[in-house]
Amino acid sequence: MSSSQELKMDKILYRSKAAGSLIGLAIGDAFGDACRDPDNQFLYGITMDWPEKPSFSTDDTEFALLSAEILIQSKGYPTPGHVLAAWKEHVVVEDQLKRGGASEREAVTNIKRGLKAPETGLYNAYSKSDGAAMRAAPMGILAAGNPDLAAELARIDAEISHAQDGIWGAQAVAAAVAVALSGGSIDEIIEEARKWAPKGSWFKYSFDAAFSIIESFDFNIEDAWMPLHQAIRCEYKASVPEAVVSAFAVFKLTRGDFRKGMIYAGNFGRDTDTIGAIVGALSGAYLGIDAVPDSWIEKVRYTNGTCLQFTKSLDIMDVAYQLADLHRMQ
Repeated sequence: MSSSQELKMDKILYRSKAAGSLIGLAIGDAFGDACRDPDNQFLYGITMDWPEKPSFSTDDTEFALLSAEILIQSKGYPTPGHVLAAWKEHVVVEDQLKRGGASEREAVTNIKRGLKAPETGLYNAYSKSDGAAMRAAPMGILAAGNPDLAAELARIDAEISHAQDGIWGAQAVAAAVAVALSGGSIDEIIEEARKWAPKGSWFKYSFDAAFSIIESFDFNIEDAWMPLHQAIRCEYKASVPEAVVSAFAVFKLTRGDFRKGMIYAGNFGRDTDTIGAIVGALSGAYLGIDAVPDSWIEKVRYTNGTCLQFTKSLDIMDVAYQLADLHRMQ
């Protein structure tokens, strides 16, 4: 693995991986959301290329851009105060938070009640959802080469809407992206993620169960496909122990290949936009922007603001470069 100092010296590589990660997140979000559309399923069964009936960006992309905005405005040193102020400015003002997740809507309700983090995340019926994990890639980009710092930034960001597994899932994604950006292998990336699933947690139980299954099938994705689903499926599909673990399983089974990762994540079923967003963030960070089809980049580069209005027409590539330029080593 490259050191964070070496990565900072190679600015072109750093920017490529940063852009690959953030654009990859947006592609996975839109691709996964479209794959589960009944019209696309009727037309193609399995979606193998950009869908005929495309999706707009959802909360996955736009909340990731909110997290990026918090990092940029705080110059890479966010506090809970920065997070709360940004949520009040950009989230609380939204009318019913269209297309926002349940965990985020409950956090908004708590903010309106006068609560602050961590209570806004603790007193939340959906505190174990994948909502914070889906927005965690920017922290990994900023802290490339320093997964512990990435995880701490993810905790600060996640506490406003999540607790326990909801925070640990965000830390796993942020830390894994930090390792991927600094040249870590697929196994090193996944090993780092698993460190953030505490002993005795539901997250760790699902992680262990999933990887035991895929190892037993010698990492053959077709053979492991149905047993994997059956082992970790829960009633609430957007939970960290299901969706985040599914994303890391797909990343491993597709060996970091960007296009294959998108196809299998998008067609995974259940919470495919978030699974796709996490796989896209990991694969893009691992391979860089050159591994991403140009036509796919142009589909998502400028966001729609369908969930958070302030994101409308933002250039995701530019946001990624700003995060790379803020690189924190400590």
